[in-house]
Amino acid sequence: MTEHFQTPNLVWDSSIAIYLFLLGISSGAVQLAIAFRNTSAVKLEKPSQNWVIRSGVILGFVPVLIGLTLLIFHLARPWTFWKLMFHYQFHSVMSMGVMLFQVYLLILAIWSAIIFKDELSLLIDRFIPVLNFLIKWIGVIQKWLKPVEVLLFVLAAVLGAYTGFLLSALISYPMLNNPVLPALFLASGTSSGIAATFLMILLAGKLAGDSHEIHFIHKFEVPIMVTELGLLVCFLAGLYFGGGIKVVALKNALTGFWGVVFWLGVFLIGIIIPLIANLFVNDKWKYNRNFIILVSIFDLIGVLCLRYFILYAGQLTVA
Repeated sequence: MTEHFQTPNLVWDSSIAIYLFLLGISSGAVQLAIAFRNTSAVKLEKPSQNWVIRSGVILGFVPVLIGLTLLIFHLARPWTFWKLMFHYQFHSVMSMGVMLFQVYLLILAIWSAIIFKDELSLLIDRFIPVLNFLIKWIGVIQKWLKPVEVLLFVLAAVLGAYTGFLLSALISYPMLNNPVLPALFLASGTSSGIAATFLMILLAGKLAGDSHEIHFIHKFEVPIMVTELGLLVCFLAGLYFGGGIKVVALKNALTGFWGVVFWLGVFLIGIIIPLIANLFVNDKWKYNRNFIILVSIFDLIGVLCLRYFILYAGQLTVA
């Protein structure tokens, strides 16, 4: 076993960290939107008019499309991306991920079309009436909304966990070859999806800080952050008790520059401050628009730092 630092010669770099971050936002926002539509105490007569649902659709599509664009330009030969998109290699984690994206985006598109059927019908009637047959198809699919939502929710969760499996593919890096990583990325991605939804609906001025939607979303924050903290402890404990090169990887990760990123960015800004803010402030602050925006920004910073920390610190030590 040898120890050396790979910072100048990374296998995966910053664009992959951002890619993983964006996928987590999509996963979390879609799960939240589906949960809200199905478990909200207020019956949604018109889901397409609700900004939690709208945010789920926007944040479901846009971050994944940006992430895939980053992935394409990360390739040595970007113009050959279509081979990756349509030539599946079942032994490749990256190729299986592309297949997952395609199925996920397809089901997300079907769900979005059902939710926004009336709006789509008006647009098609006005601009491209030749496509009116699509509205009839959506009407047929509409009765399958529940199964579509269950499938989409599962796919979103798998997408969140996949970001961890992707890094686990670097098996020569002992810090990354860790079974806790998919669950940790799923939890932190869900947290980032909630934070991004908060920012979208509050910064756009679509909802007040004390609205029913904000009260609903708040229910998930603390449980998810506590889960994320527990998984992070399990991740680090697994390295510590793994012995040998895993201990070396842990020491390298928690010292120096990436140690600062972890303790300040991930642990303090990303978890402790938002957790304390949600647990100990009174309702006047907890449902204050500006306070929620600030805590959500801290949450997103922490999740982005976690992606960078795991990716970069995980490549410092090679088995």
